[in-house]
Amino acid sequence: MTHHLRPALPLALAAAAALAIAPAAAPAKVRKGPAGDAFYTPPSKTTAKSHGAPIWARKLTGPAALKHARSNTLVLYRSTDAAGKPDAVSGTITVPKGKAPKGGWPVLTWAHGTTGIGDGCAPSRDGGSAYSSYVYPQLGQWLKAGYAVVRTDYQGLGTPGVHGYLIGTDEGRSVLDIVRAARKVVPHLSKRVIIGGHSQGGHAALWAAALAKSWTPELKVAGTVAFAPASHLGEQASLIRAVTTPSALTALAALILRGADSADPSLNVVSLLSDKAAALYPLTLTECLPALAVVNGYAGMAPSEALKDGADLGPLIAFLNANDPETLKIRTPVEILQGTADSTVLPPFTDQLDTDLRGNGAKVTYRKYDGIDHGGIVAAANRAALSFAHKRLR
Repeated sequence: MTHHLRPALPLALAAAAALAIAPAAAPAKVRKGPAGDAFYTPPSKTTAKSHGAPIWARKLTGPAALKHARSNTLVLYRSTDAAGKPDAVSGTITVPKGKAPKGGWPVLTWAHGTTGIGDGCAPSRDGGSAYSSYVYPQLGQWLKAGYAVVRTDYQGLGTPGVHGYLIGTDEGRSVLDIVRAARKVVPHLSKRVIIGGHSQGGHAALWAAALAKSWTPELKVAGTVAFAPASHLGEQASLIRAVTTPSALTALAALILRGADSADPSLNVVSLLSDKAAALYPLTLTECLPALAVVNGYAGMAPSEALKDGADLGPLIAFLNANDPETLKIRTPVEILQGTADSTVLPPFTDQLDTDLRGNGAKVTYRKYDGIDHGGIVAAANRAALSFAHKRLR
């Protein structure tokens, strides 16, 4: 998934870098985190008492570090899951080169696409995977345009607990709380924020946009860019028995089931699975998407084969509907970017999402790209996303 873009639109924000930096208190000193994977396990005692508070941080090196940046930092911060339980979430903070503009660097908080649920699938741990690195050229364009880029790994992904895959509140809070944490870890970050994400991350970005006013009211969210956002999962689940061709979509379905299972064990997801799917189900906790989506794994099974005959999907579908973005009320501008050749997030569902969000009062700009598939939409539409952000921050 390597793509090339023309240079990003110059931003007035970047031009303002020549201005003097407004006087501001330096961020409080944050505890240095340990090396290696020990970083992802929070200490038994911490001063992080509220959501968005950093637990510890350290310099980020390796493939997850973005190039052409002034600094890359790995952070562990506190958030709160949908059940109200505090948890530790990991992520990264990247600051552009040069002087910050007056008021600090505006922030892009980026929500990543599906990598898997196993801890090793967290982008900050596995930054070299194609499922993480395909967006690096585009994130680099945001850096060059004058944005600090923060990237959450999401709740339970890399850190203790099971990742709530496509659980809207969990994801949205993770996306917002890393901005709070970043502003306490590194200097000269603005309260002005653009939320962005692709696929699973598009779903997360829309949830973050809806939650921002109540969850992080001090942040000034200027807009949200959602690239091929996952939506209408309940409707798709109700159609699963009609999909009889083996494909990698079965692996995604298994991850969706695991996410629902982690958030609401009363759904008893295992009881819905066929024997063949149940035998592979434990792998969703340890393997990343590339390993799950192979012919001798879930990709060798049609979605219809994953379910028991006569399984009652009603409670599951209701749960998925409650975590879909089409019911959200978003009061800040949204841009949705969708490829017409996308066979993962199907265009008709995104068309309906556009209609639903508008019906809920959102101001939506919807752009479709002929012949662009699911993996290619970020590269194809990043220039439009930067333009959208520029107009809302000037």
